[in-house]
Amino acid sequence: MPSFARKVSAYFIVEDAVRAIDFYKQAFGATEIFRMTDPSDGRIGHAELRFGETLMMLADEYPDFGALSPDTIGGSPVTFHVDTDSTDAAVAQALSAGATLLRPATDQSFGERVAQVIDPYGHRWMLSQTIEQVTPAEMQRRWDEGTSV
Repeated sequence: MPSFARKVSAYFIVEDAVRAIDFYKQAFGATEIFRMTDPSDGRIGHAELRFGETLMMLADEYPDFGALSPDTIGGSPVTFHVDTDSTDAAVAQALSAGATLLRPATDQSFGERVAQVIDPYGHRWMLSQTIEQVTPAEMQRRWDEGTSV
């Protein structure tokens, strides 16, 4: 079967997109590419941010189009994985910008130092740093044995 997808980008729906854009800049070093503001009420109808090599799109809630934030629908099952140079530094930066710590940074058996935060808009972020190259077979062996690094 031929692949039709060239890339996948996240599209966040948030309450108060203006504040969310500022948060993502402070917490994760995102760069705003552009935004379109709804002339009827000032909501952000579409914005694009760059996180390193990744493009993320964002908009305020538009319930009439089914665009609802995690807070409105009771949470999100999605967690965004962020590859960092330093998990501990990334956590400190996210927390200072207003994120809430869900899981502190710990070394994992699959070769990463991982922490998890939730942003003020209901999106979960897994902040990760590679600390060891581990093969899939070794990851499974460690998991089966319940061992860590």
